[in-house]
Amino acid sequence: MQKFLDGIHRFLIWILAVTVVLLMVPVSLQIFSRFTELIPRYMWTEEMSRFMFIWMVMIGATVGVREGLHFDVDVWPSLQPRASLLLKMVSNLFVIAFAAVVLYWGIEFTQFGWNQSSELADMPMWWIFIAWPLCGALWLAFLIDGTLRDMRRLPSIS
Repeated sequence: MQKFLDGIHRFLIWILAVTVVLLMVPVSLQIFSRFTELIPRYMWTEEMSRFMFIWMVMIGATVGVREGLHFDVDVWPSLQPRASLLLKMVSNLFVIAFAAVVLYWGIEFTQFGWNQSSELADMPMWWIFIAWPLCGALWLAFLIDGTLRDMRRLPSIS
């Protein structure tokens, strides 16, 4: 299972890089069309840049969860390694609960937009909405895997 999740992680990093590059195309077209008369003003660029930005944020958040880079606040003084690991596991339980909410309501959100299409690009909206349940499921998989690894490490830490 670990190799499978590592493969998904590497794939997500690659997709994240592609998404950033693809996001630059409609944004660049928007900028150049505003300030020059060389290219026409395309209406679809605003919509496509918004959709690419949504995917970029969701994939980036998923990579951040896998790498343990998600939002973290240090309010405790330096703790012993065992206490620090236990606190991390408790924190992961709260993030797991949040991921379950994102997954559940993401499915509802995707079902809501299943038969809708975008105004300008006439693209099925579920292509955008599916980002939420997909990322919620990946957050759950990555967090559960990390928590199980931490649980296996716990007995060896004094």
